[in-house]
Amino acid sequence: MNESSLVDCGEGVRLERGVRARMRDGVELVSDHYYPPQRDLPQRCTQPTLLMRQPYGRDIASTVVYAHPVWFARHGYNVVIQDVRGRGDSGGEFYPFRHEGADGADTIAWLRARPESNGRVGMYGFSYQGMTQFLAAAEQPEGLQCISPGMTAFDLYHGWFYHQGALRLASTLGWGLQLLKADARRKKLREASDRLEQAWTQLASQTSVLPLRAHPALHGEGLPSYVLDWLDHDSPGKYWNSLDVSERLGKICVPALHISGWYDMFLRGSIDGFLALRKSAGSEFAREHQYLLAGPWVHIPWGDRIGAADFGPEALVDTDTIQLRWFDHWLKDSGAFTGKARVRHFVLGENCWSEADIFPTEAEYILFLHSEGRANSRKGTGTLSLLSSDADEPCDIFVHDPEVPVIAPGGPAAASGQFDQAALELGNNVLIYSTEPLEKPLWVFGIPRVVLYCATSLGTADFTAKLVRARPNGAAEFICIGIARSNRLFADTKYAAEKIHRWDFSLDPTSCCFAKGDRIRLEIASSAFPLFDRNPGSDVPSCQATSWDWQRSTQFVFHGKVCPSALYLPASEAPE
Repeated sequence: MNESSLVDCGEGVRLERGVRARMRDGVELVSDHYYPPQRDLPQRCTQPTLLMRQPYGRDIASTVVYAHPVWFARHGYNVVIQDVRGRGDSGGEFYPFRHEGADGADTIAWLRARPESNGRVGMYGFSYQGMTQFLAAAEQPEGLQCISPGMTAFDLYHGWFYHQGALRLASTLGWGLQLLKADARRKKLREASDRLEQAWTQLASQTSVLPLRAHPALHGEGLPSYVLDWLDHDSPGKYWNSLDVSERLGKICVPALHISGWYDMFLRGSIDGFLALRKSAGSEFAREHQYLLAGPWVHIPWGDRIGAADFGPEALVDTDTIQLRWFDHWLKDSGAFTGKARVRHFVLGENCWSEADIFPTEAEYILFLHSEGRANSRKGTGTLSLLSSDADEPCDIFVHDPEVPVIAPGGPAAASGQFDQAALELGNNVLIYSTEPLEKPLWVFGIPRVVLYCATSLGTADFTAKLVRARPNGAAEFICIGIARSNRLFADTKYAAEKIHRWDFSLDPTSCCFAKGDRIRLEIASSAFPLFDRNPGSDVPSCQATSWDWQRSTQFVFHGKVCPSALYLPASEAPE
């Protein structure tokens, strides 16, 4: 450390820019180091270290949602923000996730040997920065004592890119364009950069470029292939397992504070990561010390507003201070997390926080689908009831047209949030099933699922299920959604047209209180575009399909005695 080159950040915090570390293969990675105040401390006092590894430029340091590193340094931490391989000033080639395990472990070993370190390290950061924590932890580096992964996924296929075979189109394409744009500028590929910049500035329209795999911005001499690789590998397997920790959970032996948002694109990945490590982390100590914080947030920002929805002042919880207490507990032995509940979650509708020791995975509150054969739209006859039917009922029918897909919550931009679905519910390509107004409040906390008995006129199909809170004033507040594609859900069996199949799939997790007078509503459709890609209805893979490959499909949803289609909710009467 060259004392004369340190930048004074105020209140005793000093910054050393551009510190270089050599990885095991000789590639050098670059980081910025923020040193805590030394006043009133013995000379050359050592402190614990917080590490964030990210691909967006180390000066940003995830300050879109976190306090600046100077804030953490003021509280007695060496804070290190590192450009991952192939990004910023770091050497090597960037391929998302591929090198983060080894590079993370090498960085931690290097940090522990530095004179300012007391050998105790924690990691923090959200999204990609969250995944770097899982990958580093799976390498079991000495000195890594805790992590705090936010809004991320340990299983990339199921929690980041695909949901039961359907591509998370808007987020995958948007993020891919963002990453490639940085690659093109780093490599000084002006023509490719201009194409990517133009696509990036018109993001809402890019999901309609067909075929997706041939999108001009994804191709160009010198551009890396990773976005195309994501599209080509539309099934789980070796490719995805080599990039994540889905098959190495037993290697992770550190406590983790998982931060998630009910309207975040990686919500399911975050919750699944918490549940998986509670069950399969590499030690009883690690399994016991997994914590979850689930708020009413989108990916960016974390606060009390999403669109027109106001979640109240409690949604403005101080996540920085929560994380500081987390690190103080594990890196400074403060005991600040002693006795804390394993799960702290925000209850939508009540707009307050609740605590639990487990996250429910079973759904025992069953609402059966009924209709007179015309549940189409909010004007139809679809109902939900605790009572199953003793007789057969006429099935409900709608037509899925890839040219006119059902639009996802948030509209063409696929923005997430508690958006009103009332206008969308007027379409006959959506089936609507609602309870009578509730006589008592009902609290849904956990992972809802549906069991639908369906047939389709084509040999490939999607079904979506959306949980909605229908208010007495006519608003239809979106709560959560799930989707399944026939070629993935029935991968081990043969899916056939004109045959009734049992579709059993989950929705995203939630915590929501349905008030007295509210209706619980289930929307069934065959698309949620562009949140998910549309099923073309043909044998052509979705990412290679053009409008010439689109085929309409007639969908049949059965209910009644023989085919008891139902919504399964992890629900109980709301506490006073």
